[in-house]
Amino acid sequence: MYNQFVGTGVALVTPFDNSGAIDINGLINLLNHVINNKVEYLVVNGTTAESATTTEEEKKLILQTVLEFNQRRLPIMYGLGGNNTAEIIDKIKSTNFDGVDAILSVSPYYNKPSQEGIYLHYKAIAEASPIPIFLYNVPGRTSSNILPSTTIRLSKISNIIGIKDANTDVSHNIEILKGVSKDFLVVSGDDMWALPLISLGGKGAISVLADAYPLEYSNMIRHGLNNQFNEATEILKSFSILNPLLYEEGNPVGIKTVLKEMKLCESKVRLPLANASATLVSKILEAIKSVKKA
Repeated sequence: MYNQFVGTGVALVTPFDNSGAIDINGLINLLNHVINNKVEYLVVNGTTAESATTTEEEKKLILQTVLEFNQRRLPIMYGLGGNNTAEIIDKIKSTNFDGVDAILSVSPYYNKPSQEGIYLHYKAIAEASPIPIFLYNVPGRTSSNILPSTTIRLSKISNIIGIKDANTDVSHNIEILKGVSKDFLVVSGDDMWALPLISLGGKGAISVLADAYPLEYSNMIRHGLNNQFNEATEILKSFSILNPLLYEEGNPVGIKTVLKEMKLCESKVRLPLANASATLVSKILEAIKSVKKA
């Protein structure tokens, strides 16, 4: 088992300054915050990083900044996926993965491929990659669900080591966990689903909340992994008011609003996302008060 990916991975936001440019100081502030507060690994260039609206040069800058600041203290998972298999393979071949421990690759979106297409897509990526692959199933964004049978089939490819699954259907997750080996990592792509998934045999989460609350969220996951569900559930309950607000106007609009309140970075997002409305900001600031601090 790749134990470095058991626990909490933080889906890092990409801070922008008020002109819309990459805010390196804000990124370093965020990295310092999450590393010092004991998350298990860093996830760079995922959905929460607004990867859809950052250029290839900006992606390289972000990764290089993370690598230089991290100094191999925490494992790094790098988001590299899309709906053009050949293009992803070309990017893999042209990317320097020194200091990167795994790729997080989203299931193809928009094309709506068959399950066989999804399988062959990931098989081709795994064969091209010099480092391990994590599948990423997020039907709400891709309009395409990786079925448990496909995940189980993909888990038998040696270079595919786990899945970030944002499908919160119990039967879906049980079927996967029954069918994969104990070394294949199943982690939650939904912050509030992580504890129920752990109770079924999951190994943690890749979290948005952990950008702002790395210690609290990581403690919750560690409690769950140690079968201390009473303690874990108390922390989970304290996130229940804030969490839905983070997505009310799109991710990472909400979490960046929280990070600005914490003075870690600005709340600026790139179009087509719009900055949080005054109404949402007010609701988020009120909801922050309910979070149980470590």
